[in-house]
Amino acid sequence: MTRQPHDQFAKQYLAELLTPLGQVETSRDVASEVRQVDLWFVPNPTPSVEPQNLGLLGQIAATACVLEPFRNAPNSVEVRNCLLKLYSLHGELLRKARREQNTIPEAELPRLWILSPSCSTRLLEGFAGKLNLSENWGEGVYFLPEFYKAALVAINQLPATAETLWLRLLGRGATQQQAINELVALSDENPLQSNILELLANWRLNVEVRETLTDEDRELIMNLSPVYLRWREQTLQEGRQEGRQEGRQEGRQEGRQEGRQEGQRQMVENILSVRFGELDEELAEAIAPMLQLPPPELTRLLFNLSREELLVWFGNVSWRDRLQEDKQQKVEHFLSVRFGEFDERITSAIPLLLQLPIAELIHLLQSLSREELLARFAE
Repeated sequence: MTRQPHDQFAKQYLAELLTPLGQVETSRDVASEVRQVDLWFVPNPTPSVEPQNLGLLGQIAATACVLEPFRNAPNSVEVRNCLLKLYSLHGELLRKARREQNTIPEAELPRLWILSPSCSTRLLEGFAGKLNLSENWGEGVYFLPEFYKAALVAINQLPATAETLWLRLLGRGATQQQAINELVALSDENPLQSNILELLANWRLNVEVRETLTDEDRELIMNLSPVYLRWREQTLQEGRQEGRQEGRQEGRQEGRQEGRQEGQRQMVENILSVRFGELDEELAEAIAPMLQLPPPELTRLLFNLSREELLVWFGNVSWRDRLQEDKQQKVEHFLSVRFGEFDERITSAIPLLLQLPIAELIHLLQSLSREELLARFAE
């Protein structure tokens, strides 16, 4: 079992990759006590994509399996807990088959795959994990004795090839960094790249908004930065393309303008959904005033303001009272993010801005350009 937010990312990531191949169920409860396997997968006899596209992960998913991804290397107790959950699931499946007067061959019972960033020699020896090079499994994949129906994947030992890319993205440190570089270098035509970039960018955002960051968090944020930048670039490009396409279809100036606005709105919706997990009603209502800003300024605000800050500045009137608390700090932060700097001239405009009624202050900071604000309020 892994921890949030890695746990959430790992489940979404594996589900995204495996859903075209079969039935995926995450956080599945198993008897007798309430336990959950991270991900249970049953292959489809006629998958919508070729399993070979996923390399080693596709090879793992050739048969029913339970996947347990770990952010940190598991100890012996955690491995045994995974085995216990596997056997509880086996028991549940066998009981169900008996009730239905069916049988399940041994080969069809799911195998456990523990995905670990690394595996110590002591752990591998303690569970008698062995490589199986004769059946084309390669380095880094250690099978426990036959009747255990389990294997340990030491991600840092996997060869750096295209076949292992999708598993190496779940690694740590240099292993993950290299995999991220390979992902970013993939062609935009790759059918998997776009969705995986979005999931990784979302993972980075979920970590970044934590109040207290550990050294591990900061390392992860740094490792995921190339993915985040590539995803942001793609998201902005998609918005621009959708706008141009809508405009061409209309064939009129009004159509082009409407198309650009719709494309930009879609871009904003995508960014908000990824950053905050969903696009709720309050955020959706705040999009219209956001779209009045120039795209570069809007982009900075979308990626740097919290949900509460966005709603204070662009949401309905019920949020405006929150501006009263630490008003100067909030105004300064908004201006520094919107304009990308906070120089002496902007500083000199703050005292007069703070004297304005809240509604007027919000309206002016939304609508006036930097030059207009300075002309009216700077000393």
